[in-house]
Amino acid sequence: MIDRRRVLELWRRLDVTVRDLPLGVLLLVASLLPSLRGQGTEIGGLPTRPADALAGVAAVLQSIPLAVRRRWTLLCLALVSLGFALDQLRAYHLFAGAALPIVLINAGSHQEKYRRATQVTATLGYVAMAVGLNARGGDETLVEYVTFYLVLALAWGIGAWMRSARAAEAERRSRVAEDARNAERTRIARELHDVVTHHVTAMVVQSEAARYLTAAPERLDESLAAVSDTGRRAITDLRHLLDLLNPDHGTAEPRTPPVGRVLTLVEQTRRAGQPVEFTEEGTPAAATGSSDLVAYRVVQEALTNALKYDHGGRTSVLVRHGEREITVEVGTDGSGSGAASPGGSGRGLAGLRERVDVLGGEFSTDRPADGGFVVRARIPGGSGGSTA
Repeated sequence: MIDRRRVLELWRRLDVTVRDLPLGVLLLVASLLPSLRGQGTEIGGLPTRPADALAGVAAVLQSIPLAVRRRWTLLCLALVSLGFALDQLRAYHLFAGAALPIVLINAGSHQEKYRRATQVTATLGYVAMAVGLNARGGDETLVEYVTFYLVLALAWGIGAWMRSARAAEAERRSRVAEDARNAERTRIARELHDVVTHHVTAMVVQSEAARYLTAAPERLDESLAAVSDTGRRAITDLRHLLDLLNPDHGTAEPRTPPVGRVLTLVEQTRRAGQPVEFTEEGTPAAATGSSDLVAYRVVQEALTNALKYDHGGRTSVLVRHGEREITVEVGTDGSGSGAASPGGSGRGLAGLRERVDVLGGEFSTDRPADGGFVVRARIPGGSGGSTA
């Protein structure tokens, strides 16, 4: 049994000239059939004459050049037009005359240079042919010549429309590709912001605290070890993000941290001197797509802000896995200090809001009257499960 897909694939691999040749051969064979003799295009009103050697030349000129209609568009149009003029002036009326509108559509669609000059030249050639037909005794009226010319012009116009449609589609695809690249750059920029801000903030806070522990070597060693551990985590996360920029990066290691790693964030924040109470309810889904990563980033950014602006204040983290959504709530009580804050640009929470909005969720921040702040996010995409 013939595999159609394989045949089509082999056909597409052939040179364009080879793929365009069969139509020309078909028109040539049709012109040689006795039953189709004199049944081709007729203009000028001259009586059909028997085929001779020039009829063969006219048939070949109108058919075989179709093989190069996409590779050498202008040459194909010139040869077919010459063959058509010979066919009509000699009154063979060959079936191959059907090639003229085909090459006009092709030229309108594929010719890149000298389009206006081609139109003017073709028009002058048509006028010269019409004059020649009348000189040989043709009885066509001016209206009939103009009508046939408009038919040929319509064929060119169809090709021009196809060219415009193709250009518009190419432009649309280019815009889509550019939008996709911009979106990917924005996403990676946000990931870098989240990773660098969180880890560097933790390292700054830990190193600031280490300055006051010189009298307690064991605590100083613990604090410096926490700084080192945070730095290693930052390097690992940055490597994952940079791998995304490499088209040949592998898939052996996951590059988007799941909500299950929130506990690691909490422990890291605790080592930076932030008392954090962590509660997780429900069972994380096996696969939640982007919602899992967004939930993780919400917790990460909120804990980063806690270290910056409420260092030492009691902090709570709640992650609830529902049937159709993940709910995150992170808050502080305002009892800490922002003295160790390295400052920020304010882009973190704005970026999180955009991420949550893209997924159709809800994001909000609040500052209670008694101090502190609360970050809440409802992110579609969950699994349901029991409370842990």
